[in-house]
Amino acid sequence: MLRFLDAGESHGRALAAIIEGIPSNIHIDIDFINKELKRRQTGYGRGKRMIIEKDKVEIWSGVRANKTTGNPITLIIYNKDYNNWKELINKEVEDKDKIFVPRPGHGDLVGHIKYNTGDIRNVIERSSARETAIRTAVGAICKYILKLLGIDIRSKIQSIGEIFDENVDIYNDHIYKEIE
Repeated sequence: MLRFLDAGESHGRALAAIIEGIPSNIHIDIDFINKELKRRQTGYGRGKRMIIEKDKVEIWSGVRANKTTGNPITLIIYNKDYNNWKELINKEVEDKDKIFVPRPGHGDLVGHIKYNTGDIRNVIERSSARETAIRTAVGAICKYILKLLGIDIRSKIQSIGEIFDENVDIYNDHIYKEIE
C-alpha cells in the first residue's frame, strides 16, 4: 500500500512530503518530477506567485543513486517567498491583523470550524494553491512508476455543457506529444 503525508505552509520555509510503500530498486528520475512541477506553473489564471517560485524538488531520503531503497521517501520544496513573510508568519498576531472572514470557494470556513482557530490565516496557509506543489511532486513519482510499468495516464475534457469536443484523439501518440 502506498501512503503519503504532506506538511508545510504556503508562506512557510518549505513544503514537505513523506511517501511510504514504494519498493526498493525502482529508478526515480528527478528531472521528470521537476518537469511536472514546471507544468503545474503554466496555463491560464496563474498568479504572481508563480513568477517568484521556481519549484525544484529535493529528495532527502529513500533514494540513493536514483534508485529507491524501500525506505520512506522524503521530498522537500523550498519556498523562496518565505523570506518576504518570515517575520509576519513567526510572530504573535494582534487581533487587528487576524483574518476572520473566510474566502469564498476555499477551505477556510471548514478548516476554521474544524481546528477552532482564532485566525483563519492558519487554515489559509494549508488550503493554498501553493501547497499543491508538494502533492504534484508526489504524484509525479507515482506517474513515473506507472510509466515504467507501461501505464500512461491521459485525460481530456469531452464536453462543457452542450459543447462537445470529439476531434482530439488523446490515444494517438503523435497528437498527445503535441499536447504535452
